[in-house]
Amino acid sequence: MRLLGERAAAAGLQRQGPASAGGAFRLLPCTDGWVGTSLPRPEDVDLLPALTFGQVEPASDPWPGFAGWLVDQAAADVAARARLLGLPLVRVPVAGEPSDEQLEARWGADRPSWVRLHAGGDRRPGGAAHDDRPLVLCLASLWAGPLAAHLLARSGARVVTVESVRRPDGARRGSVTFHDLLHAGQEMVALDLPEPGACAALRRLAGAADLVIDGSRPRAMRRLGVDVEEIVADGTSWISITGYGRSGPWAEQPAFGDDAAAAAGLLAWDAMGPVPAGDAIADPLAGVHAAVAGLAALRDGRSWLIEVAMREVALVAAQLPEDSRAPDVVPAQPSVRRPTGRARPLGADTASVLAEFGLGP
Repeated sequence: MRLLGERAAAAGLQRQGPASAGGAFRLLPCTDGWVGTSLPRPEDVDLLPALTFGQVEPASDPWPGFAGWLVDQAAADVAARARLLGLPLVRVPVAGEPSDEQLEARWGADRPSWVRLHAGGDRRPGGAAHDDRPLVLCLASLWAGPLAAHLLARSGARVVTVESVRRPDGARRGSVTFHDLLHAGQEMVALDLPEPGACAALRRLAGAADLVIDGSRPRAMRRLGVDVEEIVADGTSWISITGYGRSGPWAEQPAFGDDAAAAAGLLAWDAMGPVPAGDAIADPLAGVHAAVAGLAALRDGRSWLIEVAMREVALVAAQLPEDSRAPDVVPAQPSVRRPTGRARPLGADTASVLAEFGLGP
């Protein structure tokens, strides 16, 4: 349970009612229910005029005007329009039982699972099945993917984290303690994506890895010329952590931990309405589940494309029986483990890693 609250503990975050611990997400009432939306980036705030038909303008504090507009809107209509704009806004499901076009497209009448597996090819000789220290390439940022990579490193894997020179991991701007916790002991590579040479290097590194962890929407890899299915067929396992899965009408919908949890109904309720159940809870839940799937893949004789959708992980968690908690477990204040060292600077190991794989200048 400690893993779920470590970021809050490291950053000194507290509950803030209908707002998230970090403040970028809020649950807001509509005429017929609630929506949850994240506005962590300037480009998200800039989309408000388009969402509200020009009635809400970008501002240093957009929440009051946005909340005032929402009270006269239908939640489903706002959520549908937000998806068209690529804004991370979701309708809170009624009674915790979401039923929508995305779940129907991915699961039909079946009960959603926290993981979806697609078999690849046989593992290459010398891969994880024959190696005491498999190579994990982490392309993910922020929390879910890096947490999975961190846990695999704790299990003995060699982790190489790849960042974009132009868009480094946003977690570097957050708690130093938390970033050190997730990345200490890893090798740090920075590539000038999407330059052609950098994309070629990324493809070579991915093909050489035993396991890749990716936290982007499906089209992001395609834009970089990375054919995930081809890499998996050639023997590398790939964990794809997304908001809503790699298929279905919401496949390209952006998601953060708080709004993905809200879309699953994984929320607490007080006298005023819904409140976040934790700090971006779908992020660490997805990270832990991805690590379990990754460890299993590294021990298997074939490669796998492993889909871990944050909303689906949160949905499974939300449907656990209320009495499933062990009787000797009691709520406690979030705490954080001590990092084992300092994270390496951005790109500190680029030259050595590229040279190792024959990609040097």
